[in-house]
Amino acid sequence: MSNILVLGGTTEASALAAMLAARGDEAVLSYAGRVASPKVQPIPMRIGGFGGVEGLVTYLSDHGVTHLVDATHPFAARMSANTLLAAEHAGIAHIALTRPAWVPVAGDRWTRVADIDAAVAALAGPPQRVMLALGRLHVDAFAVQPQHAYLLRFVDTPDHPPGLPRHHLVVDRGPFDAEGDRRLMEAHGIEVVVCKNAGGTGADAKLHAARALGLQVIMIDRPVLPARLEVHAPAAVLRWIDHGADRGV
Repeated sequence: MSNILVLGGTTEASALAAMLAARGDEAVLSYAGRVASPKVQPIPMRIGGFGGVEGLVTYLSDHGVTHLVDATHPFAARMSANTLLAAEHAGIAHIALTRPAWVPVAGDRWTRVADIDAAVAALAGPPQRVMLALGRLHVDAFAVQPQHAYLLRFVDTPDHPPGLPRHHLVVDRGPFDAEGDRRLMEAHGIEVVVCKNAGGTGADAKLHAARALGLQVIMIDRPVLPARLEVHAPAAVLRWIDHGADRGV
């Protein structure tokens, strides 16, 4: 009998959890714990890290996990690498449920950069009004470009104020729509949007809004991850579970 551990926090993870619950599968959805009030799920939840590869291997063994699904954010590179290693050490089936990356279309004004440091460097120059659509983990890195006025949007109120001398913080939880994001950008006179290439449709409203307003977008490319079995739809994960999950890549 299958016993599934889903590493989540994404829209796709929630959709998979709903499907597993509807089928009556034994499954747990694990959150990293970066959000104060994660979305309640129809399957049992756990919150917090595992303690690296060794800790995750111990959890998989202690709980009799048979299938490990990595449905974490595309930029959770360390967790994804640890997940693959842990599955190999534990000898259990592993799959990644990911979102297709965004690609520019007509009307987009993208500057693609490799990482957060490159995004910070790309903002060198005269003062502008910048929307950092990055969450809260990397915001303080932009303090070395203090000339800009920054718009931030977090899911939760932070324990400490962001380390940016000029900023406005909006606390709100998505999903967001293109019209709402357009109004937000217009209200704050945004000239540049900085975001990660999260992909999918759950967080692309800001791109539609930026395109409609003709704004520059500094797009941070995804980190390179080890080769792994990867699908883009929750239903594909169910088929993988039902038809003899492959432990290989």
